Amino acid sequence: MNEYSKYVGLDTHKDTIAVAVADFGRSNPRYYGEIPNTPEAIIKLVNKLSPDGEVLSFCYEAGPCGYGIYRQLTQIGHDCAVVAPSLIPRRAGDRVKTDRRDSETLCRLHRSGELTAVWVPDHKQEAVRDLTRAREDMKQMERKARQRLNAFLLRHGKIYETGKSKWTQAHFRWLERVKFEEPIQQIVFEEYVDAIKQTQQRVAGLEDEMRKVLSDWSLAPIVESLMALRGVKLITAMTIIAELGDISRFDSPRQLMAYLGLVPSEYSSGHTKRRGGITKTGNGHVRRVLTESAWCYRFQARKTAHLQRRAEQTSEKVQAIAWKAQKRLCGRYQHLLSRGKIKVQVCTAIARELAGFIWAIACEVMGRPVTVR
Repeated sequence: MNEYSKYVGLDTHKDTIAVAVADFGRSNPRYYGEIPNTPEAIIKLVNKLSPDGEVLSFCYEAGPCGYGIYRQLTQIGHDCAVVAPSLIPRRAGDRVKTDRRDSETLCRLHRSGELTAVWVPDHKQEAVRDLTRAREDMKQMERKARQRLNAFLLRHGKIYETGKSKWTQAHFRWLERVKFEEPIQQIVFEEYVDAIKQTQQRVAGLEDEMRKVLSDWSLAPIVESLMALRGVKLITAMTIIAELGDISRFDSPRQLMAYLGLVPSEYSSGHTKRRGGITKTGNGHVRRVLTESAWCYRFQARKTAHLQRRAEQTSEKVQAIAWKAQKRLCGRYQHLLSRGKIKVQVCTAIARELAGFIWAIACEVMGRPVTVR
């Protein structure tokens, strides 16, 4: 760990930043004060704390203010860490929280090396991540619009019974034939339908942008290789890589699983061992898409024509890993199901192991070959 003359804790907000400074050694941190959250104020702070140009080490919590402060400080040659708020040590009996205390705690823990820094994406990576999250937001709006329409139709006894699945072309044709006696209710119905169609257009438009941006993205080879896996198509693969970046930076698949919060929680003491549900720490976006992909492994292992066409775009080693993953996870799904595990738990277990195969493929593409047993 590098040693710096000063460690600076920043408790950032939209308009202000509370600043505390801890000198190298064991002295108590001192509160510097509150400054505006502007680039000019940050430069002025750096010049006051480092008049002779010595390198300082800053830290602040990851939050809605983004990575602007990190990029500004690192660009002018100082060290900066964006720390994970959920992993900051807290005293059980501490019931007082102020900006001053938070900044002093940050710089003290940062000096002792007890903070966990998050991975900071570059501008391109952050832009792709914003794109995938926007598509996810639009998809959520579409689901809510569908639920509202379904509730409205159910209240008035309009039930779709002519087809098996909703939101297909046949279902929309049925919606065109739905009529209400009251004119105002017909207007409400049409507005609900239009809201669904508008959100669907937005989702389709963002998916088109995702396909366009993939062509000139540096991590496109990893995305295309992940699509050789069963249950992983463009949306899922781009979401995973946009959120995690270069997955090969993880030293092991277990480290990736723990980062995604897919490992069991545990509370053991003495001879007693208790394990609960998954920790759900880390990136929830990736955890969600992996769980959705895990449902595809409830069927028997099979190289379908569509999957084979995607796999043929990758190397033979990637295809071998993807086929091993399919054989392993399909068999694992049936084994856990036969032991009486509920389907939600089974899919969570499959998602955890799927993360390991994703790590193996990413390492293979980035030139870090691994052995998949």
